[in-house]
Amino acid sequence: MQISKTRAAILVETQKPLVVAEINMPGKLDFGQVLVKVQYSGICGAQINEIEGAKGPDKFLPHLLGHEGVGTVMEVGAGVKTVKQGETVCMHWRPSDGIQSETPKYDWEGETVNAGWVTTFNEYAVVSENRLTAVPKDIDPTIIPLFGCAVTTAAGVINNDANVKFGQSVAVFGIGGVGLNIIQFADMASAYPIVGVDVIDAKLEMGKKFGATECFNSSTTQDLETQIRNIVGPNGADVVVDTTGNPRVIELAYELTHPDGKTILVGVPKKGDKVSIYTLPLHFKKVLSGSHGGTAAPHVDIPRLMTLWRVGKLKLDGLITHSFRLEDINDAIDIVKRGTAGRVLVTFT
Repeated sequence: MQISKTRAAILVETQKPLVVAEINMPGKLDFGQVLVKVQYSGICGAQINEIEGAKGPDKFLPHLLGHEGVGTVMEVGAGVKTVKQGETVCMHWRPSDGIQSETPKYDWEGETVNAGWVTTFNEYAVVSENRLTAVPKDIDPTIIPLFGCAVTTAAGVINNDANVKFGQSVAVFGIGGVGLNIIQFADMASAYPIVGVDVIDAKLEMGKKFGATECFNSSTTQDLETQIRNIVGPNGADVVVDTTGNPRVIELAYELTHPDGKTILVGVPKKGDKVSIYTLPLHFKKVLSGSHGGTAAPHVDIPRLMTLWRVGKLKLDGLITHSFRLEDINDAIDIVKRGTAGRVLVTFT
């Protein structure tokens, strides 16, 4: 392999800052693997969960992180057919077309550093073919990481998980990078009304720009449930989406869902957090389900979504609010944790 070393942000210990260091690349590409020079990476709530150990003890430490990005293909391993050297690729966590390879292992001062099928917090990454989708070179590379998770997940939540019909009411709890796009796709599906809920006023204003017909600050609104029912109807909204993973918010989202409606959970509670709901409505027509990236098929969905962006039907302006160098990635993570940012980029260019 033509690259022997790379700079990377390493999760060494949960609930601790990442360590930025130079590590050794694997000696060669395995079957179905691709060497990518990363240009930009997004930071998703999934990485925050990993850093905080939200799902319990991490048996893969130390390991690399990041699942949405953009880069250039430097080299391809045996069997790879969907991407070629020199192509610009969107890096995504959802499996797609192509081979699912073995996961790579890096070396850091004699210690093995683990990695998944895709990582993006490293300047050079060995990625499984099925975590890459070739994209046109004329697209602004800073927006391509949005298609690696936030945009495709949101589109899938509306189209696949909720299967929103025109005129259905939708409520979205948590309007960060994914939530804003869920609102946008609900608007594109002609849902009405569309209610956004967050604790940060700037995000509520952004929600209105992306299609929300009404927004509420849950930290200042008295009797939030009644206020929302006054808009969507006394029986609740047809579709309620939670992106926060907060157990109390999940309970409220479920209560606010129409007896014939759907509660879609995008956010994931921390391990051990309990959610209490009355399950009888689930025996009739009410649906409660967890989303897995909106069941997106990146090799199909990304080109379609990029077409919508090109013709002005998909808005991305304002979604990216901050950009940091790799060396400052812990500052970037702190901003994401505070919940005051949209999507945050890590730049390698």
